[in-house]
Amino acid sequence: MGIGIYLIMGILFLVSWLVSNRLQSKFDKYSKLHLANGMSGAEIAEKMLADHGIRDVRVISTPGRLTDHYNPADKTVNLSEAVYNQRNAAAAAVAAHEVGHAVQHATAYSWLQMRSTLVPIVNIASSMVQWILLAGVLMIKTFPELLLIGIIVFAATTLFTVITLPVEYDASNRALAWLENKRMLTREEQAGAQDALKWAARTYVVAAIGSIATLLYYISIYANRR
Repeated sequence: MGIGIYLIMGILFLVSWLVSNRLQSKFDKYSKLHLANGMSGAEIAEKMLADHGIRDVRVISTPGRLTDHYNPADKTVNLSEAVYNQRNAAAAAVAAHEVGHAVQHATAYSWLQMRSTLVPIVNIASSMVQWILLAGVLMIKTFPELLLIGIIVFAATTLFTVITLPVEYDASNRALAWLENKRMLTREEQAGAQDALKWAARTYVVAAIGSIATLLYYISIYANRR
């Protein structure tokens, strides 16, 4: 069992690295595909918000690369500096995707609500769960309950990664549908935006599978403690 799990985790690590590299190459490629309409990522985001009748969400620039996210707490679409300012297919895809989350919030999308409920729990759990699991494995013979606690806490983070999947896919679908219906992009630009978001989604799939595999590993240790 030990060798098997390490082999599985090794494969998942390799797949994660390959998907991440592929995602980076895709975004680099479509960052060179300049929009015929000349709009920046920020302008794309603001227009999509307006078209959905959302007037209480701000679009702001945030430092870093691939740091784009929607914050439901203060209703802000945070775009990395490159996405905020640049006028290419990659920037359009990311900007529209993040607004997709704002649309989910505005329409009370159930999966987003579930994920938002878990955020405070996951924030606390992620800072301590690895230490609890490590201590639980080391003390499996004398204090097996500690590992069980770690498993329960880690299960919450695993649930979060699973719930994230429909949230991310739905946001991308909303983004691509809007870009196409409003004819914001040329056919080539639309295909590039779709390809970029497809690879971005796959990073979440790999993360969810990895979390599930890790959870099952610790469950097997607890189940076979005797």
